[in-house]
Amino acid sequence: MRLGHFPNVTHAHGLVAHALSRRGEGVFEKHLGENVRVEWYVFNAGPTAMESLLAGSLDATYVGPNPALNAHIRTGGDDVRVLAGATNGGSALVVRKGLGIKGPEDFRGRKIATPQFANTQDISCRAWLTEHGLSVTQTGGDAMVIPTRNPDQLALFQKGDLDAVWTVEPWISRLELEAGGEILLLEEDAVTTLLAASAALLSKRPEIARKLLAAHRELTAWILSHPAEARELVRSEIQAVTGRPIAAELVERCWPRLKITDEIRLDGFLEFAERARAAGFLDGSPDLSRLIHKP
Repeated sequence: MRLGHFPNVTHAHGLVAHALSRRGEGVFEKHLGENVRVEWYVFNAGPTAMESLLAGSLDATYVGPNPALNAHIRTGGDDVRVLAGATNGGSALVVRKGLGIKGPEDFRGRKIATPQFANTQDISCRAWLTEHGLSVTQTGGDAMVIPTRNPDQLALFQKGDLDAVWTVEPWISRLELEAGGEILLLEEDAVTTLLAASAALLSKRPEIARKLLAAHRELTAWILSHPAEARELVRSEIQAVTGRPIAAELVERCWPRLKITDEIRLDGFLEFAERARAAGFLDGSPDLSRLIHKP
């Protein structure tokens, strides 16, 4: 079973499960049984993870809603299914102090970073600017949206080469604490992370898929009932996969902005589809009736 996640606090499920796997106490291993070996893969952002899923290199991954939605639409609804929710909240638009940016009209001529082209925050950013009357293209427009890896965002923000960043935790808190950033728009309830799987897994190995979902639900309940232990596992796993230390205080600062869940609703995806349309990534109204897996 090949599983993916990102080194972000909003991927608490993947980070906790990966850390427990390292200890030999894996939740997915317990449910899947000794005949199934679990392998973890770490990605920087959603489009890359979904490419691996579509290529058959992954069976399931924690990912943002827009990459999952885009992959589902691109394959005619045949190849991707959403199994469950994971995290809501924990995403925000952060601006540099002293620039006088108070609303969308102040972004004319400004540079805004997002984690990757066509990832959830990238599309949200482009749709938000477009909704408020700014012309945004892939290469410029009234405001320039620049896909930039999360670690690079911080350094460029500190140097003044970026005016704003639309990203997720722990990068929001790091931009606040280490670069003096201010949150202009906090997405408190938006779906940030979900669990997506290949349709082939569900059709060819339905019992394994059922156990995968059961493991995710147990993991959700454990994180909710053991927040302090979960935060420490998140912190240690980010350090393990990135090779960079992350302070426990930083994770504690991020945590109240997250809403851990295993619930997912179709109406959220209809909203994301509308954002993708506004940002120029989608034409028409796609059929999403098969997107969410119904056990």
